[in-house]
Amino acid sequence: MTVRAKICGIRSEDDLGIALAAGADAIGFISGITHLSEDALDVERAAALSRLAPPFVTRVLVTHLEDAAAIVDLADRVGVDAIQVHGLVTIDTVREVRKSAGGRKIIEAVHVTGPEAMDIARQAAANCDAVLLDSRTADRLGGTGRTHDWSVSAAVVAALRELGCPVILAGGLGPDNVADAIARVRPFAVDVNSGVETATGDKDPDACAAFVAAAQNPPRGRTTVRTHGV
Repeated sequence: MTVRAKICGIRSEDDLGIALAAGADAIGFISGITHLSEDALDVERAAALSRLAPPFVTRVLVTHLEDAAAIVDLADRVGVDAIQVHGLVTIDTVREVRKSAGGRKIIEAVHVTGPEAMDIARQAAANCDAVLLDSRTADRLGGTGRTHDWSVSAAVVAALRELGCPVILAGGLGPDNVADAIARVRPFAVDVNSGVETATGDKDPDACAAFVAAAQNPPRGRTTVRTHGV
């Protein structure tokens, strides 16, 4: 199974070039935040980088904003192909974003903090084009560098597959564990940020290339006896 790979937290021309050279299917620009993120961009910088992306690479706005009109306006100004609603939003907000997004695909983040993520993901699936499962902390809605309970994520993938909703796995992924994560969760796509960065927060060419290669060419027949990713 070929799994799509998104490299998030693109904040410079060098980051963009590294992600593209690695063969990423999608790139994420973080803008409009309410929680901590070292990779956040102002709208002008995000738009400038978005314009440099070539065709056939999906440009994703990742935002914490909670007002539907503000989210869509930001997406318009940055110039993206998809909107990742990563904030603490209501069902009505996501529904309104989708209605006003001009045909852009809508991804809703669900934070896996326990079994309750299943019900939240089921509700989200009715109003978006894909659900993204991520980890969170008190001050971060993403970019935590921490895995969550992959057994919950695997159950969500199975449940949403019946609803025809793809699932993207994020949270603590990197070149060393992404193949295991794919084998155990079976997501449509995987998403990485801090797991492919240098100590200075820049994207690492070798780590990005290894991550994308592991995602797009996972080992066949891989098995494991562990039950969760924490």
